[in-house]
This record gives sequence, C-alpha cells and structure tokens, in this order.
Amino acid sequence: MEKEQQLLDNITEYLDTAKEARLKGKINSTLTLLFKAVFIIIDLFILQQEGFIPSNHSERFRILDQKYHELYTILDKNFPVYQNSYRIKLTKEHLEVLENDIRKISEFTKIKINY
Repeated sequence: MEKEQQLLDNITEYLDTAKEARLKGKINSTLTLLFKAVFIIIDLFILQQEGFIPSNHSERFRILDQKYHELYTILDKNFPVYQNSYRIKLTKEHLEVLENDIRKISEFTKIKINY
C-alpha cells in the first residue's frame, strides 16, 4: 500500500505542477509533466493488476501490448510527442490531445485524477 500511495502522491504533484505550467503558457513543460503523470498512472495500474512496477518504458509497453491493448494504443500514439518534446516546440493541439487521452487513461484504469 505504501508504494501505491507514493505513486498517487507523485501523480498529484506532477498534475498540480502541470496546471501551473499550463497557466503560464509553457506547453512543453506542461506536456512533459503530464507524460510523467501518465507513466505513473499506468505504473500504478500495472502494480494493482500485476503486483509489480515496470522498470522502464520498454517493459511498460510490453505489458500494455500483451495485456491492456487499449492503454497500449493510447500510449503508443502519444509517445513520439513525448520524445519530440526534447527537440521541438510543441503546440496547444498536442496538449489538448494528451489532456483528452489522460482522461481516457484515468477512466480505463479507474485511477481518479484532478486535472
């Protein structure tokens, strides 16, 4: 239970900070923070379902592809945006897509978010 609470606390922190960055118009920072929250939401879901936390992106994707394909599809679609956030200036449209998808992930996993 302690691991779950730590993950929940981290989700809240990243989402709160993402809200602050969004209000300041910092799209890349907002997206990066939202992606971190997404990864943690998925890790928490995997912990609840499988009993462990994936150790890296490859393991996370493999588990999702094999067992939770709907989540895999959402994450796979968005992951290139996350990778590009280090190299290019992302747009409000990228942000809106991820905000919509984080809500879908929250609904699928039944992990409530406040964003």
